[in-house]
Parts: sequence; C-alpha cells; structure tokens
Amino acid sequence: MHFKLVLSKLLTVFEKENIRYALMGGFALGAWGVPRTTADIDFLVNRDDMDKVDAIMKGLGYECRHKTENVSQYVSPLRVFGEVDFIHAFRIPSLSMLQRVETKNMFDETLPVKVLKVEDLIGFKMQAAANDESRKAVDMADIESLIDFNKAEIDWSLIEEYFSLFGFGKQFDVLRRKYSK
Repeated sequence: MHFKLVLSKLLTVFEKENIRYALMGGFALGAWGVPRTTADIDFLVNRDDMDKVDAIMKGLGYECRHKTENVSQYVSPLRVFGEVDFIHAFRIPSLSMLQRVETKNMFDETLPVKVLKVEDLIGFKMQAAANDESRKAVDMADIESLIDFNKAEIDWSLIEEYFSLFGFGKQFDVLRRKYSK
C-alpha cells in the first residue's frame, strides 16, 4: 500500500465533502512519535457521513468487503491502494473523540492529517485488548510507547476513564506510577 498516495487522495475528498474523520490505528501512532508497521489505514468517521464515505471509496475503485452498524472495510483490487477501514462514530464517547482531533503534519511535514489524540488512541487500544486477549500484549506495548513518548502532555484523567471502562484499573495505576514522574 502506498500510504501517502492513499491518504492524499482520501483527505482531499474528505475535506471537500466535509467528512468528520480522524486517523486512528497503527498508522496514527507514527503521528505521535511511535512508528509501527501496519498493512492498512484506519479512520474514525462520524456515522452520519458514511453514505458520502461509501460513495467516495467506491468512486476510487474500492470494494466494500464488510459493513456493520459499527465498522466498514474497503479493499482495492489494486495492491497500491490496499485496505481502508472505518469505525463509525455515533455514540457519545466516539463523537467526543472526533471533537478533540489534532492536525499533525505527516510525510516530512507535507500532509496535514486530522489524528485522534493520544488518549483516544489509547482508548481504542484498551477496547481492542479487552475484546481480544491475543492482542493484549501488542496493544499494551503500543500504549506504553504512546505514553512514554508523549508523557508531558498526557491527560491522565481521560486515560483513567478508558482503563476503568474496560476493567484495567490496576494496569492504569502501574502505568501512572511509572510515567507520571
């Protein structure tokens, strides 16, 4: 997948169509100083914009492989365009995340991208760890890296909410002691 090409194409149309979005997932970690290998691009998008997103993706040659109330997955028959996944924001916590996005300049400062805040990326990582035990070690490593690299600006109260929501209160206490010095 050619990440810069795909993001450039998508973001140009997202801005034109006023799509409320934020980059998330493994690729978004790099925007916060924690580069990680990933095979796709993940977005959080306001569910009310998903009809427009569907038209955009199909117009770019993507096929919708999977769609539920919560997620949509698009895959291009051309390897260079790869896979793009969308989490649909419609509950209060995810809509709040979209209101807190930050613009980060990626690809040597050449492409401005709206990205979830560190704390909200951590929230999704917590959800993934809670939903799939096999992901827990990788997600917790990502969380620690995000906190370590961004510890000066971390909103610990928001992170605590996410850890508590998914039953990881003890792990939160350990991380807080370790990184809030």
